[in-house]
Amino acid sequence: MTSRRSPWPYPLWIAHRGGGSAAPENTLVAIRNGAAAGFGMVEFDVMLSRDGVPLLIHDETVERTTDGAGAVSALDAGALLRLDAGRWHGPAFAGERIPTLDQALDCLLALGITANIEIKPATGFERRTGEVVALAVAARWPADRPPPLLSSFSMDALEAAREAAPDLPRGLLFEDIPDDWPARLREHAAVSIHCNEAALDDDVLRQVCDAGVPVLCYTVNDMARARALIAAGVRGLFTDCMAFARPG
Repeated sequence: MTSRRSPWPYPLWIAHRGGGSAAPENTLVAIRNGAAAGFGMVEFDVMLSRDGVPLLIHDETVERTTDGAGAVSALDAGALLRLDAGRWHGPAFAGERIPTLDQALDCLLALGITANIEIKPATGFERRTGEVVALAVAARWPADRPPPLLSSFSMDALEAAREAAPDLPRGLLFEDIPDDWPARLREHAAVSIHCNEAALDDDVLRQVCDAGVPVLCYTVNDMARARALIAAGVRGLFTDCMAFARPG
């Protein structure tokens, strides 16, 4: 089958959770570190506080990456924004806070980079999170710059994002690509497929690439594996290794 490779406006390398292993994940310092390392695109996760404020955090609870305790969806934004989200990574980052999505968008715009924003809803908040994130991005992002790419494991969140801001591009996020990926891509009007590189089947990758659909893989921290994926047609690589933005 002949590939129908279409223009893709996003960089190959994407800094995982803002700044990979170089900074506390999902923070403004991580995004700044990613940009300083040469990444034109970073990835981060967004979840809603109890009072509906979109914030950058990966887990449904705050214990792993802050000095607080409890579920994100059970805490108001004011309480979440007071937590230390940097000390766990090292004393140099003590006092770093959980950013709001608005703060992260300000940071992206000031740095001249874009993002893959993973909509990471707490259980039961799938549609509301997708809607809030999409509306916030659509309201802030300039029309003359490549917009953030929204992705999610939650198809309900992606559908709500599509209804709220249909012009924003969306990617389907999977652990491994399902056999019915063409139907799902059409159903959700998505522009890309994102998957775990460790679970990627070569035959499925070939089918998706031959169809002209961009494939983005997480989390690629081995350069030999990265080169093999690039040769196979993968269009985006999420990495924790900040040196990979400028491979020698």
